[in-house]
Amino acid sequence: MDASEERDDADLRAQMEEIEALSSIYADEWCVIDEAARVFCIRVSDDSQRPTLTLCLQIILPPDYPSSAPPIYQINAGWLRGADRMTLSNSLEELYVENTGESILYLWVEKIREFLIEKSQSTDGPEMGKTMTTEEGGHDYDEDDLPDYSLLKLTNQSAQLLSSASDDEELPLIKHGETITDRRSTFQPHLDAVVTLKQVQRVLNHLYENKKIASATHNIYAYRIFCEDKNSFLQDCEDDGETAAGGRLLHLLQILDVRNVLVVVSLWYGGILLGPDRFKHINNCARNILIQEGYTDTSEEASKAGGKNKRPKGKKAK
Repeated sequence: MDASEERDDADLRAQMEEIEALSSIYADEWCVIDEAARVFCIRVSDDSQRPTLTLCLQIILPPDYPSSAPPIYQINAGWLRGADRMTLSNSLEELYVENTGESILYLWVEKIREFLIEKSQSTDGPEMGKTMTTEEGGHDYDEDDLPDYSLLKLTNQSAQLLSSASDDEELPLIKHGETITDRRSTFQPHLDAVVTLKQVQRVLNHLYENKKIASATHNIYAYRIFCEDKNSFLQDCEDDGETAAGGRLLHLLQILDVRNVLVVVSLWYGGILLGPDRFKHINNCARNILIQEGYTDTSEEASKAGGKNKRPKGKKAK
């Protein structure tokens, strides 16, 4: 057995031991999504008996974790947005850097718990003891709502896509589209070309560094990455508290048959309910910036794209 095989074997043993320990410690809070693909989820609360703040940490363990790669993670919490989300993500990444080569999930979970406790005790923390009502939709969501785990059923190919981009790789310039304003609510799209999950995360982090974007009521996004070797798409979306908006945005990318692109729509809620019109504005913003940047031709062609089996398109040459 060569050094590489020994390292892989050691990583596998370390993962199995860590998973066994976590499932024992956290019991019902620990959930196996796809054991073969090493996909897991843990529900973290500020208080195990009477929780007021809760989020779900979704994890993919790449083959070379923990020796040389971090876990791929996603934080699911509709109330966690902007600067708070970025602060928590940065603290997890700093913990990993401080403990490179070691099992990190227990430290991550406890760091998240510390964050939730601090947030729940702060005067400006969200009132999660009550049901959350989105400003826009008027729908109630209890803190017990869980994410759709089916979206996390990614393969180890996801880990390879995440680790294939260098940390110092320069991202393409993020494009910002024209705003749409209706009854004091404002919508603005942002777009960037992406080919790895790491690029998706870096673009989102970069957007959240903008105070105006970070202060948006919702930052809804969807992405599609075409994996040529598998002839399939890696795709996902985020509602950011605006229920079903992310799924509708991803559906638009699918019917337009675009690839290797991330689209974010920021929504600043103006205090007047828009009803279903908000989804129309979100998709119109996204469609407009895709046309503007050459991912599809015209709104007329875009409307005809639905339901047709077309060759996946990236950005067109200008």
